Amino acid sequence: MDKYKNLRVYNIVMGIFHFIQSVLMFFLSNDFSLPVNTSYLKFDVQSLTLQPLLENVGDLRVGYLVALFLLLSSISHFVISLPKVYEWYIANLKKGINYARWYEYAISSSVMIVVIAMLVGVYDLSSLLLIFFMNMMMILFGLMMELHNQATKRTDWTSYIFGCIAGILPWVVIALYLFESGDGENKAPDFVYWIFFSIFLFFNTFAVNMVLQYKKVGKWSDYTYGEKVYILLSLVAKSLLAWQVFAGTLRPV
Repeated sequence: MDKYKNLRVYNIVMGIFHFIQSVLMFFLSNDFSLPVNTSYLKFDVQSLTLQPLLENVGDLRVGYLVALFLLLSSISHFVISLPKVYEWYIANLKKGINYARWYEYAISSSVMIVVIAMLVGVYDLSSLLLIFFMNMMMILFGLMMELHNQATKRTDWTSYIFGCIAGILPWVVIALYLFESGDGENKAPDFVYWIFFSIFLFFNTFAVNMVLQYKKVGKWSDYTYGEKVYILLSLVAKSLLAWQVFAGTLRPV
């Protein structure tokens, strides 16, 4: 029972770390914004043909997006720590599942991937929506992995494999934009490359953590240990992205 008591404190502490960073991002970030565009076919009366027409539908403040994914994590940790919710949380952990984790990740990590996509030049609204929801589906396949394997004697990896397929596609799109965006002095800033490689690495450590849990390797034979690793990875990944973006574009001039 002690490990569950410590887990509650662990969630509260992590919630505080996320919340402090969210507040800092909200108040310290400059007004750096990126456009969101649409491109639809319109009839050109001069050429009498359908031509793509680029329209700006608005701009998104990057600082607000960064503050948002940090805030979502802090709210999740604080809600989980509430007495009645915590009982539900622990009951699920004993079954080998954490609904709250997957629902929070489905939103927060999808906001993260949209931020990264916009930094490499993905401004098309339709593309951003697809990236957001493809990432969300990856996370929800993680939920299905835990949900499905409560009723199996032998681990079924189907949901895991489908989740990996869904999760890699946004990164393929981001890589195409990043590595084809100019050359020499016209290429993307160095910090964008650091973000790409570091956050891609950390996103994949979540998948590795799940494998270690289901393979019951060492300390991961205790599901609670894997849960603590998820929480730590979430803090590190979100903090790393937040401060790299801040250093690259959001610092007050």
